[in-house]
Amino acid sequence: MFATVAVLTAVAAGLAGCGDDPSTSTAESSSAPSASADTDLASKVPDALKTDGKLLVGVDSSYAPNEFLAEDGKTIQGFDIDLFTAVAQKLGLKAEFQTADFDAIIPGISSGKYEVGVSSFTINDERKKTVDMISYFNAGTQWAAKKGASIDIENACGKKIAVQQGTVQVEDITARSKKCTTAGKPAIKIDQYDGQDQATAAVVSGKDEATLADSPIAAYAVEKTNGQLELVGDIYDAAPYGYVVKKAQGDFSQAVADATKALIADGSYKTILEKWGVEAGAITDPAVNP
Repeated sequence: MFATVAVLTAVAAGLAGCGDDPSTSTAESSSAPSASADTDLASKVPDALKTDGKLLVGVDSSYAPNEFLAEDGKTIQGFDIDLFTAVAQKLGLKAEFQTADFDAIIPGISSGKYEVGVSSFTINDERKKTVDMISYFNAGTQWAAKKGASIDIENACGKKIAVQQGTVQVEDITARSKKCTTAGKPAIKIDQYDGQDQATAAVVSGKDEATLADSPIAAYAVEKTNGQLELVGDIYDAAPYGYVVKKAQGDFSQAVADATKALIADGSYKTILEKWGVEAGAITDPAVNP
C-alpha cells in the first residue's frame, strides 16, 4: 500500500481524474500565451464547425501533464490543453474540452459527438483509416516502477504490469507477453485501467509492479510521487502525437496544421511546452496524416 492515505490522495489528485466525468472546461490558463485569430486560417474552418464559435474537444483527462484535472476536480489543464486552446484561437474559435474515455474519443469524432480529439493520440496507420491526424509533438514509451524494484523491461515475464486501456502500450505489453510464452516463460500479468492515473496508483500501492506510458507521462508520474517511483530503461518507439478530426472536411485539417505552425513560428509553442517541462518532444513541421 501507499506510505499513507494522504499520499494516495495526493497522487490521485495530481495525476488526474475519472475517465467517466462528463465535465466540460475551457481550461484557459492565465499563464498560457493567447493567440490572435488568423483570418486566412479561420476562413478554412467549415461553417458547420464555426456557427457557435467553438470546437467541442474530447479529452481523456487522466494523462498528466498532457491533460488532467486541476485540484478543483473540474478544470481540465495540461500542455495539450494550453496548446490546442491557442490553435483554436488562431482559427478564430474557442476550444471547449469535455472529459471522455480515451478509447471512446475517436469513435466520437466519427459519429460527430466531438469535433476534435486532443488526448496524446499516437499517430498510426490504423487510426488514420478512420480519421485525419495532425502531428504536433513527439513522444516515446517509457516504463516506471517502484523505486528499487527489479524490473527488466526486456524480460518482464511473470510480472504484474499496469497499463491504460486503448493505448499503444497495450499492444506493446501484449506482444512482450506473447514473446514470453513462446519462449516457455510465464506470461506477463497485464492489468488494464480506464485511466493512466489509476495505472500509476496501482504501481505506487504495490498492486502492480510496473507501468508503461508515453514518456512525458511516465516522467511526470515519477516527479509527482515524491520518489516512490523511478524510470526504468530507455525511451523507445518515439512517434508523433496527432490532433484528431473527422475526414472529408475540406481544408480544416490543413488549417489546424497551419495554425500549429504559426504558433511554432511566433514562439508560443515553445513557451507552452517549456511551461509544462515537455520541450524535448517539440517538432518543427506539423503535417496532416504524416
